[in-house]
Amino acid sequence: MNQNQRPDRTLRSASVQFESRRDDKAYNLATIEYYARLAAVGGAQVVVFPEMCLLGYWHLRNHPAEWLRALAEPLDGPSVATVRDLAIEHGLAIGVGFLEAGENGDLFNSYAVCLPDGKVHRHRKLHAFEHPAISSGRSYTVFPTPWGVRMGVLICWDNNLVENPRATALLGASVLLAPHQTGGTHSRSPHGMRPVPAELWARRHTDPAAIEAAFRGPHGRGWLMRWLPARAHDNGMFVVFSNGVGVDDDEIRTGNAMILDPYGRVLAETWVAEDAMVTADLDLDLLPLSTGRRWIQGRRPELYGILTRRFGDERDPRSARFTTDPVPLVREQEGNATKR
Repeated sequence: MNQNQRPDRTLRSASVQFESRRDDKAYNLATIEYYARLAAVGGAQVVVFPEMCLLGYWHLRNHPAEWLRALAEPLDGPSVATVRDLAIEHGLAIGVGFLEAGENGDLFNSYAVCLPDGKVHRHRKLHAFEHPAISSGRSYTVFPTPWGVRMGVLICWDNNLVENPRATALLGASVLLAPHQTGGTHSRSPHGMRPVPAELWARRHTDPAAIEAAFRGPHGRGWLMRWLPARAHDNGMFVVFSNGVGVDDDEIRTGNAMILDPYGRVLAETWVAEDAMVTADLDLDLLPLSTGRRWIQGRRPELYGILTRRFGDERDPRSARFTTDPVPLVREQEGNATKR
């Protein structure tokens, strides 16, 4: 039995936060290789990297579409192939975010999960808003793994819309991989996130307490804790949350790599202001009687048609993400007042 096989019902998982270099695939792949090897040495079976980590993220909104197409790769391109080779070599599942060149010239904010048996699963972000040239995906992503557990993937804002984690759980996922680029974002909501001052990041080596306090505060961990544990708890899933850290164009990402159990309890986390990895053993025996799984069994699907009904005020992800228009509190539908 090798170090990545276990006689018990646990799955050792790792989450990595790191500061991608913009458009520098070689550097970013080297960072991925370093942490993949480190995870393997520690006996991990799964290692999760951030959204769009092969290129960096927020600066992409400033690139012309032609530049994005030059940076994009298909799923079977050289970058994902490199990660696939690492997965096979180390007996790991490795998840990485990349800009995908689709079959018909479309671009996608995608995430590839490379398994140790050579299989590669791909999720396309369902609610892409980064650039007008980047399209949104149209399907959920849930797949089996060699360890007898099904995994799902949702990218960043996908996780904020509660229907998506529930659908992923209903499709059989027990572990949700949740790659992000978040924290320190300028939210339109009056009590949403706000930017982390860049000078705190610049002084991180001489004053680590100040930047760590910001990362743990209301614009980093504090914001995550408003909703992320609920995604795990309410759906009876483990959640492996990976995030960027540090400079991301004109924002500072807050890291907070975190692993949660199906009760929404934090198993491992960090708030250091640097590249880092956290690891936890997922006790799969917690799943069958978890609160969320019992709640799912208590559903009444015949009541939920309203969730798939269009009301006429739906927006595409980009305009919904950036709108400053107020959202009405009450809407009229077929003569009945329905609270939003």
